[in-house]
Amino acid sequence: MPNMKVLPLLDAAAEEVAPCCPPLTERPFTAEEAETAARMFKALGDPVRLRLFSAVASHEGGEACVCDISDVGVSQPTVSHHLKKLKEAGLLTSERRGTWVYYRVEPSVLAAMGKLLTIAPAAA
Repeated sequence: MPNMKVLPLLDAAAEEVAPCCPPLTERPFTAEEAETAARMFKALGDPVRLRLFSAVASHEGGEACVCDISDVGVSQPTVSHHLKKLKEAGLLTSERRGTWVYYRVEPSVLAAMGKLLTIAPAAA
């Protein structure tokens, strides 16, 4: 199994979401913060991946079977490749149930992404 690194988006001990990086307007990113954010945005930089991520995030119940989201204009192996890239970036989690795989966007991921793109209070 390849060496995968999950983005540190949520501190399990904290009640509030701890984003991977400060808001863009707060201060310049460190090299590590920039690398983490770039990995996340790179995964979402492909239109097919963005559609798949959106399909999972907006699916009823907060999770989607791969069988329900694979109609994005590419072959099934390509869908699997893109879902794998989203998982490797820490944007999706998955669970196999029988022959199907179900994908979920953790609420903490969406909240952390939102915090990254907000204006810091001092900059407002």
